Amino acid sequence: MNMNQFFNMMSRMLTNRLLNWGINKGLRQMNSDGGKQTAQQRKREKSARQMVKRARQAARITRRLGR
Repeated sequence: MNMNQFFNMMSRMLTNRLLNWGINKGLRQMNSDGGKQTAQQRKREKSARQMVKRARQAARITRRLGR
């Protein structure tokens, strides 16, 4: 392995690590709300979970009827 290949490999590893770090940091920042939710947000999330549950249940039922 010559010096050019070595430096390319090291720079590629460093670039990948920095890119992953930046992406992960951005995602963590977007997802963090400090754990504080308003009552309206909690209500909205609960209703969304219930709708997903109903949709999955309907999909299961239609699959069973199709057999």
